[in-house]
Amino acid sequence: MISWLYKKIGEFLKDAVYAANDGIITTFAVVAGVVGAALDPVVILVLGFANLFADGISMASGNYLGTKSEKDLYSKERSGNLRLLEENKEAYKERITNFLRKKGYADKDLDGLAELITHNEKFALDFIMHEELGLVEQEEARPAKGALVTFLAFMIAGLVPLMPYIFFTASANTFLYASIFTAVALFGIGAARAAFTEKSWISSGLEMFLVGGLAAVVAYGIGFGISSVV
Repeated sequence: MISWLYKKIGEFLKDAVYAANDGIITTFAVVAGVVGAALDPVVILVLGFANLFADGISMASGNYLGTKSEKDLYSKERSGNLRLLEENKEAYKERITNFLRKKGYADKDLDGLAELITHNEKFALDFIMHEELGLVEQEEARPAKGALVTFLAFMIAGLVPLMPYIFFTASANTFLYASIFTAVALFGIGAARAAFTEKSWISSGLEMFLVGGLAAVVAYGIGFGISSVV
């Protein structure tokens, strides 16, 4: 059960981390921009939630369409390769031979290896799809699951910078709380990646913290600059 759960989390790790990172940064950018422009705190909640839902749906739909396109491309390429294999097995074998030669296999081994691979049609197709074309088959429900994970991760993480403005009275300290909440969340999400990568949790956390912090500083600077001009 634990290994299955670990595998499933790892499968959608990229979707979750990317969406959570974007959710925190974009929402905090709105908060920082509004604070920098010295606007009413109510504007933070209005723009924050509007941005949260709009960007969350946009990211989820973009993820769905992108993954669906990859899946359709895989199906198209596999069908074409299957047709080629069925119509001219020798040509397909030669294609595998040329690929193996580029990978550095000795000429004396090429014919035997190519023959062994093409003997099993499914393996031959998988070999070309993955090794030569770099395409990986995805499960039928992968686009929908990826979109759902993206949306939920974006929404949950994106709420973090808004929480101080929801639960505390708006004041000069509220932005400080939002900054602290955001910094902790960025570091925490980054550190959590270490469970699925070879990086240390400290370096993973700092990496995401620095990237998100840079975006926040830029947003605050833009808001402050606009308020100074206007």
